[in-house]
Amino acid sequence: MRQTDATTSIRRFLLATLVLGAVGMSTELVLIGHVESVQQLIPLMLLALGAVALGWHAAAPQPVALRAFQAVMILSVVSGLVGVGLHVRGNLEFELEMYPSMSGIELVTKTLTGATPVLAPGSMALLGLVGLTYSYKHPLLHTGGAASRNEKGES
Repeated sequence: MRQTDATTSIRRFLLATLVLGAVGMSTELVLIGHVESVQQLIPLMLLALGAVALGWHAAAPQPVALRAFQAVMILSVVSGLVGVGLHVRGNLEFELEMYPSMSGIELVTKTLTGATPVLAPGSMALLGLVGLTYSYKHPLLHTGGAASRNEKGES
């Protein structure tokens, strides 16, 4: 399956967006000390795995490398969704510990605006979706791994 110039450009833009986002997120997680438990290390480990998978895909553009990259991106989406749930649960538990009688809209508001940013882990899911979009109908998956000279340089 041959790519058009527009498709190649879009793939490159998605890849640049993914790399920039992953570098930014990794830096932020380290700077805020998001390394205190195994649960907190999961996003950093997935970001590192994504870099390894992407490096493998760039160095050896084969279907297996792209499939490994896709697997890491799927795990990134899942971890982002689970992370949102963990942040909500943590804020909810904190608010109920501080104010046991709180309920209703006040509890929901305090939970969503608590100390732990509830939607921040969603960024991990978004990066995963960007990666999956990059790999959607990728030529390597439709040519049996035989990339043309033009596509090899693109990764």
